Amino acid sequence: MSETTSINEEKKLPLNGRRALPSNNSNEEENEVPEMEAFGLIPRGFNPKDYLSVVDIHMFKDPDETNKQQHHTDRYYNPKLIVRRGQPFQIQIDFNRPYKPETDKFWLEYLIGRYPQQNKGTYIPILVGDVLKPGEWGAKITHKENNSIRLSIMSSATCIIGKFRLYVAIWTPFGILRTHRNPATDTYILFNPWCQQDAVYLDDEKEREEYVLNDVGIVFHGNINDIKSRGWSYGQFEENILDACLFLMDKAELELSGRGNPIKICRVASAVINSKDDNGVIAGSWDNTYTYGVAPSAWTGSVDILLEYYSSKQPVRYGQCWVFAGVFNTFLRCLGIPARLITNYSSAHDNNANLQLDFFLDDEGKVDTKLTKDSVWNYHCWNEAWMTRPDLPVGFGGWQVVDATPQETSDGMYRCGPASVQAIKHGHVCFQFDAPFVYAEVNSDIVFSRRERNGAQVIEKIDTSHIGQLIVTKEVGRDGMLDITEEYKFQEGSEEERLALETAVMYGVKKQTTRDTTYQPQKDVDMDFQIQKAILGSDFKVTITFSNKSGNSYTATTYLSGNIVFYTGVTKNEFKKHSSSAKLEPFSNSAFDVVVKSSEYLSDLLDQASFHFFVTARINETGKILATQKATVLEIPTLRIKTQGEAVAGKEMSAIVEFTNPLRQTLENVTLRLEGPGVLRTMKKEFRQIPMNSTLIWEVKFIPKRPGLRKLIASLNCDALRHVYGELNVQIRKL
Repeated sequence: MSETTSINEEKKLPLNGRRALPSNNSNEEENEVPEMEAFGLIPRGFNPKDYLSVVDIHMFKDPDETNKQQHHTDRYYNPKLIVRRGQPFQIQIDFNRPYKPETDKFWLEYLIGRYPQQNKGTYIPILVGDVLKPGEWGAKITHKENNSIRLSIMSSATCIIGKFRLYVAIWTPFGILRTHRNPATDTYILFNPWCQQDAVYLDDEKEREEYVLNDVGIVFHGNINDIKSRGWSYGQFEENILDACLFLMDKAELELSGRGNPIKICRVASAVINSKDDNGVIAGSWDNTYTYGVAPSAWTGSVDILLEYYSSKQPVRYGQCWVFAGVFNTFLRCLGIPARLITNYSSAHDNNANLQLDFFLDDEGKVDTKLTKDSVWNYHCWNEAWMTRPDLPVGFGGWQVVDATPQETSDGMYRCGPASVQAIKHGHVCFQFDAPFVYAEVNSDIVFSRRERNGAQVIEKIDTSHIGQLIVTKEVGRDGMLDITEEYKFQEGSEEERLALETAVMYGVKKQTTRDTTYQPQKDVDMDFQIQKAILGSDFKVTITFSNKSGNSYTATTYLSGNIVFYTGVTKNEFKKHSSSAKLEPFSNSAFDVVVKSSEYLSDLLDQASFHFFVTARINETGKILATQKATVLEIPTLRIKTQGEAVAGKEMSAIVEFTNPLRQTLENVTLRLEGPGVLRTMKKEFRQIPMNSTLIWEVKFIPKRPGLRKLIASLNCDALRHVYGELNVQIRKL
């Protein structure tokens, strides 16, 4: 018996009946890759030196070289290549002789973790092709000279974040020859807020500089009547910090295949940055005794904490909310996720998530500390991370609350988020993760109640304006304070704020009423709204309709919120607010129009002219809430492309691009681009102005190189108008 046990212990196969391979959740671990992978028996005369072989690989990884400059990674104190996903980078391979594409076949292999698999994105073979597709893995030769070739490599815009190992594989008739394991060619791949296809794409360069590249910040603390601020060093570019941040994902045992998803990364990081239940980075302490550790207020930044944890693998003592938030910010910015540190003044800690803080009073009217479990923090710090939320309906991307301070468990662990700020503002707290808890932190009511001797509970006071009085973060590019309270909530005491609270209740969140009755929705009134189809630059209307199916007369307080959103559903800002009162006659339908003028949305319009509308109504007589939301896209004009001349390889022909300005304004500093793989290289032309209603015509002469079906693609770009495209298929004949 003991012999069997020892054999099993020696093998230590972490397998079970459900999976063929153990879980691949460590970036640090590696597998052995064979340098010679034979196809069968190798003949006696086979000499690998007779075939193409790699002498050296140049990664262009110095801070002043092209890769780190173009990928905004030149500030990382790390000798290896660091690139951002979805954007091309360059390497050079020196062979033992000139590369002959007709007979030589080689490819690149990127591997991560111990059990690389192609379908998991942990083994990536890259064949050399002619064209790089944006946001997809690929490589093309950009330069050949003597025995060397220069490659441009594109990584996927959804690829795993981490440190990849690089091999060059060469095909021979008898097997595959690979380069040996060389740590100098390791490549870190990070999130890319500069890449439109990346889930963390942020369109404002100043914001990217602040929320990704700024390595210092400000923490606001104190209380609502005495706001204090202090600096914090994030230090995301310091030596070993990138490795320490990748180690946190290993520590959290996040499967490597999930590490391309910022939602998953934020969720596991919010757990691993606190030490509760997983021996994570920081041990919290709020009891004013910090024996055998550092007092939370003594830390000046994240670097010491992360490096100590990386070396000791033991929780660092001690932290409070701003320490957890500071370290979390470093982690997010280091990996390339735009992030900012938030302070909420008068922050509610709602113990039972019933959207109200219950303060129980004794006979004398004092708070009964034994019964009262909820608390109000003078201030509380958390983080916001910027990302799309494809797991939620449109309109809920953008800033997401993530909080590593251990307060309450979520799915069995101390973690919080990501929760959409937009969903919190409008009371749509049914959307994952932990939105009810964050909603309560910024927008709960405080209910003071007293139990009488006969057991009856008497509510003495309801304070609706104390919680979340001020929510702030550091200004972009400056050290001042930016008030972002309106991102989270409507004005205290306003009709809209009460509506949002009641919407949160409607979406199934517990809220004890005075009689502990369950919430009954309004069944005898229906509400809907329609958005008129409109062309970019024109006014349009939103029609709100009510159907009163009862014999009662009602009045409805209606609130419409129009938001400009990215095509990914990420909200940029609110451009339209409209409150109105409607009288609903018995057994009748009524409709109300809200006009949206082009002047209200044009100045803030985003790439694809997407809007998202929330409409909320409260039936005043019953207090019942009706809520609905819809997205719409304006019609954007397109570019027209046509060709002139014979479409024959090797002969000159023309492409003509036309565009008519549909806006009621002159377009300024307009850039046109035209390209066609295999037909013409990218051409660019700038136009100072395009007056309203005028048509621009641009002719480009070119000589197509190859026959076959080709595509011409044109784009127009200026501040007032983006995502204007045109394309044309062209059949190029042989001479």
